[in-house]
Amino acid sequence: MNALHKKGRLYGVGLGPGDPELITLKALNAIKSSPVIAWFAKAGRKGHARSIVAPYMPQGIIEVPLYYPVTTEIPFDHPDYNDALAKFYDESAAYLTTHLDQGRDVALLCEGDPLFYGSFMHPYIRLKDRYDVTICPGVTGMSGCWTATGIPMTWGDDVLSVLPGTLPREELAHRLENADAAVIMKIGKNFQKIRDVFDELKLTDRAFYIERGTMENQRVMPLASMINDAAPYFSIIVMPGNGRRPQ
Repeated sequence: MNALHKKGRLYGVGLGPGDPELITLKALNAIKSSPVIAWFAKAGRKGHARSIVAPYMPQGIIEVPLYYPVTTEIPFDHPDYNDALAKFYDESAAYLTTHLDQGRDVALLCEGDPLFYGSFMHPYIRLKDRYDVTICPGVTGMSGCWTATGIPMTWGDDVLSVLPGTLPREELAHRLENADAAVIMKIGKNFQKIRDVFDELKLTDRAFYIERGTMENQRVMPLASMINDAAPYFSIIVMPGNGRRPQ
């Protein structure tokens, strides 16, 4: 292929949990070197990913917001939700190819780590066989959140379980009951169900609730102190382990 028509490279840029200072040098270099920067956002919103990189956004680049057709309006397990998101990711991938085919590198921003519950994964699986891809790992949101508690998360041979709060109640209880240490993600409207499971298993006093971890408006409290029946998008519950501790 003629060098003038070389395809662009897709960067999956992990931004970390929210504090701009937690962006890695590798991610920052990808942001500064890419002529196109894309990110996901809810329609009508600026987008959290775009806000994180605001201090580092280069001048004169092409900005590509990718607006979700739905977020919480339809239950995530409803067929209409899956159909809408699948079409959206198809269209998003196709739009990114208009830049990649013109030889422009694209940095697709992702909160946390791109390959850990990240929206980046959906365009990635659609494009990885046609374009060169570089993935910049990010500090995970859960790491930022448990650090905010100041409590060691795992000891010795503790096994860490990462559980989505969208699991059915019985399955969530089964997995949590058998966990040494646990992180509960995707809380939102599932908060009361999750809290009830912790209460039933008598694990509430071991757990912490973290909201907007590492961000300016961060909140950290024992789970027992969180009384709302729902939680915002950027919230996590952590249950540190009690395994063997070195003397």
